[in-house]
Amino acid sequence: MLAFAGAVAAAADGRPPQRIVSMVPAFTEATCALGTCERLVGVDRHSNWPERVRDLPQVGSLEDAQVERIVALRPDLVIVAPGARARARLEALGLPVLVLQADTLAEMRAATETLARALGSPGGGERLWQRIDARVAAAAARVPPAWRGQRVYVEVSPMPHAAGEASFIGELLARLGLRNVVPAALGPFPQLSPEYVLRARPALVVAAAQAVAEMPQRPGWGRLDALRAGHVCALAPAQYDLLVRPGPRLDEAADVIADCVAALGNGR
Repeated sequence: MLAFAGAVAAAADGRPPQRIVSMVPAFTEATCALGTCERLVGVDRHSNWPERVRDLPQVGSLEDAQVERIVALRPDLVIVAPGARARARLEALGLPVLVLQADTLAEMRAATETLARALGSPGGGERLWQRIDARVAAAAARVPPAWRGQRVYVEVSPMPHAAGEASFIGELLARLGLRNVVPAALGPFPQLSPEYVLRARPALVVAAAQAVAEMPQRPGWGRLDALRAGHVCALAPAQYDLLVRPGPRLDEAADVIADCVAALGNGR
């Protein structure tokens, strides 16, 4: 979903926005990847890359945006997701709002180009995604043949919630030649029963390092062949951000997964 709301994106003198508040970490990253990081004047509390954005004023999150602080920053563009609670209030105050959502790789690509156009750089998003595509393809080429088509479980929270085939993470796994244990019919990020994962018998487990460390203590999970064989990608916090954030660093996430699988060798 991509749409402008409220006032138009260009300033009164026709210039592209120069004072941007981003309430979506993925599009904070995209703004910087498009070469306009210096225009950011505020971000949500979860935006943490690149390093320079950590020094910017934080204005809450999609659930608890600090509207008064946002107004005080005098933005000429506020980037939000469709579910942002403060969206209507921001629009009522006359602030230019750009609503972006990216649930799939195709939507991410389109949303990045929409952002690039809003920033005065038409074509910039497409050029960025051409580079991302090339790097993902190179990562896929490093996945050992014996691992291609193997079943993978990707955990995004210890409930457990998983990244299914229908998610952008699932699409990235498919690009790498890996097979998701969670079919698209279950939705992009379904909550699963622990027994589901046991029955699925994944050959590889991908999750945050802390979650991987706790998995053997879950009832029955000590029997998972992937855990017993050490066929896991235990992601450090920075690596985990790469994977679960639908932004311009997904090519780096592809590198992390490909390198992890390559390090496991051909043993399955």
